[in-house]
Amino acid sequence: MTTVPSGAPQRDWLTTLLLCVFVGTLGVHRFYTGHTGTGVAQLFTLGGCFIWWIIDLVAIITGTFRDANGQPLLKAQ
Repeated sequence: MTTVPSGAPQRDWLTTLLLCVFVGTLGVHRFYTGHTGTGVAQLFTLGGCFIWWIIDLVAIITGTFRDANGQPLLKAQ
């Protein structure tokens, strides 16, 4: 992992995508990216009745999803 200027590690795009696809309704991708509060909310609502999970999935695929520090996800080149 590379680090951003703030010193926080930048989260991997592929890892986030796979977590969202396979256990996204439980909010695991949110915990991974540092969004603990919304991760708990997704855990108890099954991804917001799957709607929130689909929105997150589209955001990750299109590259607009950010981690808790506001950094974009790191895509391997």
